[in-house]
This record gives sequence, C-alpha cells and structure tokens, in this order.
Amino acid sequence: MTTQAPIARFTRLRHATFASPDTERMLDYYRAVIGLGLVGRDKDRIFLASDSEQLSLVIGAGDAALTSVAFEISPDVELEILGVALKQSGLRPEFQSDPLPGISRLLSFVDPEGTRFELIQGWTPTPAQERIGALAVTKLGHVALRTPDPLATSKFCASVMGLRVSDWVEDRFVFMRSGYEHHTLNFVRAPMRSLHHLAFEMRGAAHMQQACDHLARHKLAILWGPVRHGPGHNTAVYHRNPDGHLIELFYDLDRMIDEQLGYFDPRPWHRDRPQRPKVWVGLPRDIWGLPPSPECVEFAR
Repeated sequence: MTTQAPIARFTRLRHATFASPDTERMLDYYRAVIGLGLVGRDKDRIFLASDSEQLSLVIGAGDAALTSVAFEISPDVELEILGVALKQSGLRPEFQSDPLPGISRLLSFVDPEGTRFELIQGWTPTPAQERIGALAVTKLGHVALRTPDPLATSKFCASVMGLRVSDWVEDRFVFMRSGYEHHTLNFVRAPMRSLHHLAFEMRGAAHMQQACDHLARHKLAILWGPVRHGPGHNTAVYHRNPDGHLIELFYDLDRMIDEQLGYFDPRPWHRDRPQRPKVWVGLPRDIWGLPPSPECVEFAR
C-alpha cells in the first residue's frame, strides 16, 4: 500500500510573526529576557534574530496574537509548481519578493482554521545590529496551537505539510515533527484556533539554571518547572511574556535520527525502549518535577 506524498514537506521551523499592542515593550522583553537581537525595522515591523544570525521573530502592531509561522522547505522544490498544487487544494497561495531580512522569496497560504504558514527556500544570515545578551537562546524550537479538532488538524498537516505524528496525549494533544526533533508544531484541543505556547531551545542544564535565575531577576514567575516531560522528554520551564503568551524554555528534546527505524534516539530516562510514537494516557506523564501552577493548569499535558 502506498501513501500519497504531501503537497509540501516542511523541514525546519524558521520564525514566527506576532502582533502586539505594545511593540516596544515586547522588543524590550525579547532583548532583555530571551536574548534575541534587533536586526532592523520597517514602518510596521520589528525583526529579531538569534545569536546564530537567523531571523526568529517578527513583531508588528495590533491586538496580541500569532499571525504566521514560517518553515524552510527543500531548495529542490519548484515554488511555482508548489503554488499550483496548493491552489488546486483550495489554499490560495501568495508569493512575495524580498519580504523579510535575509529572505528573497516567500510562498504563503492560510490553513482551514485561519493560521498563515510561510514557506521559505534558503536564507542569508541576519546578524543583530547590537550585542546579544541575556539568555541568548539557541533558536525558536516549536509552536503549539489550539484547535477544535486535533485529529483533523493532524491529518491536514500530514497531507499538506508532510509533518509526522510523534506522540498523542489521549485524543487532545498531538505532537508533530518536521525534522528529526520530536516536535516543531503541536495542537491541543480548545474551542478555537489561537496560540497555546511558544518555545525556545536552551543549550543545556547549566543554561536552564541560568534561565531560572534570569527570570527571577526580571520578576517573571515560573508557572511550571523545571520538569522533565513524558512526551518529548524535554526538560522545561514556563512563564508568560508581557502580552500574556505562554513561553517555554527547554533542552534535551527527543530526536528521531532515522525515520525508517521509527524510534527516538535512546535515552536513559525513556520508559519504553525503544521509544516510539504512542498515545500517552493517564497521570503522571512527566518523568519528574512538580505539576503546573494554577495559573498554568489549563496547559497541563
């Protein structure tokens, strides 16, 4: 039995775009707390990059919300042909030239629930025009979204974006991967589509300890963690940014080095050996750590 190839194959999470009612406050937060650097501005937007000189966030004015998520796709794909395939699927693709720093061309579409996805081929470094300090996170790691129907959404992401299911929490939270990392896009059951949380990768345990101290200095309460999760097995802490979005800082996420083997790189903290995609049922799911605080309880996975 053969499986139909996806229309596009998302490979690497690149950046996210947000609207904020106070863009300067958000700029201060991402500079001073997360450790992104200002690349530049135009009349409507602020561009922020990681220490690896890759665009990570775009912030524009408006009501606090996620407005788009960008993924890199293979340089071997013909964007025009991909655009035709997306149009035939009713997704109304749009092309843009020189839309962002370091990006010469972009193809975008809006999924059935209203989230815009941007597809990028190739990029040039976008170094910050300032010294990057604070935590200096390594990259944007994953984006989690709310959706009324996680199963239907996961099927759409598999057939259109080429994402693969890494784990389920019962029937309400699906973790999906685009590359070898356990998840880059997640969906949790909720009445309507919106951002659930945004996650940045840390370098390791010492960096995580530094992050906790850093959050305390900035009077940002840790709402959950440090905790080692079951699904993905990442060690994580959570807080909220000034716009109220839940922000995860994590390290040690599971990796599936070989898709054909179908299991995650063996780790001593795995409960199943080999650890394969599965449905997690019941509590506790976390390997260690306290449960989330009341302020974060709706997030519990």
